[in-house]
Amino acid sequence: MLTLGGDHSISLPLLRAHAAVHGPLALLQFDAHTDTWADDDPTRIDHGTMFYKAVKEGLIDTARSVQVGIRTTNPDTLGITVIDAPWVHDHGPRATVARIREVLGDAPVYLSFDIDALDPAFAPGTGTPVWGGLSSAQAAAMLRGLAGTRVVGADVVEVSPPFDPTGATAIAGAHVAVELMCLYCAARRNKGEA
Repeated sequence: MLTLGGDHSISLPLLRAHAAVHGPLALLQFDAHTDTWADDDPTRIDHGTMFYKAVKEGLIDTARSVQVGIRTTNPDTLGITVIDAPWVHDHGPRATVARIREVLGDAPVYLSFDIDALDPAFAPGTGTPVWGGLSSAQAAAMLRGLAGTRVVGADVVEVSPPFDPTGATAIAGAHVAVELMCLYCAARRNKGEA
């Protein structure tokens, strides 16, 4: 399933549904924030805690998970590999994809793309923009470079058109969604399900 959403907290019920079918998933998250803030209140789910809760529920295989484009600090990675935006800028999309593939292996992957992974110059229409992010060209190269990974589900979240009267953020989100559909279809074709 590819889900187009608002608040990133929608990833938690989506992960629950996909993990019910595929077992614990590798998470591939493109984002400015890790969204793994600890919270001991089991009733609280928001766009900063949902992956913490997913890890605690056993939905995510942290040893096979990667967060890309991170630009904020959360000292507890929960065992998830973090490839921050400066690393991507220094090493480029090709090296980033190689590192992502190394961590994911052949695990079933849930790919979550928060539009704030992109720098606000490319996607200003989001609730928590952080400068120094990925360019549209970097994101496109990385998503295309991931062809063949076992993507079983994905989302594009945090696109807020009212915050961007130019429409650039919605256009970027639509392009990301198309790339995610291509990844999913390629994974099914490689598995012989197409």
